[in-house]
Amino acid sequence: MNTFRCLTFLLLLTVLLLPAQAQTKMQAGSWSVNQSVSGFALDKNNGERAVTIEIRFENPFIKKPKVILSVTQLDADKETNLRYNAEVLSISRDGFTIKFRTWSDSRVFSASGYWIAHLE
Repeated sequence: MNTFRCLTFLLLLTVLLLPAQAQTKMQAGSWSVNQSVSGFALDKNNGERAVTIEIRFENPFIKKPKVILSVTQLDADKETNLRYNAEVLSISRDGFTIKFRTWSDSRVFSASGYWIAHLE
């Protein structure tokens, strides 16, 4: 009887703690920048212009993940060369920052894409 109670307790404890032990290994989402983003000036003037956006993970990772970024859509002025750079900055367990920039006379009206964060 005592062994049965002990095994039952251990089983119950395992079942209750299992969700707490589950680790987030991968998360994904989308991003976009356009004229509705605060500080957006990619479609104006000349020289280097940039906009940053903060991405927060739905569930924090146990350690800093790797982040892969893609660009799947660009809307730009057809009268100038298209120059852009999209990069991931400031990765933490809780999220990261995307910096999207253009330079010279390029004019970008919007851009979007996807991201994947994963643990190795």
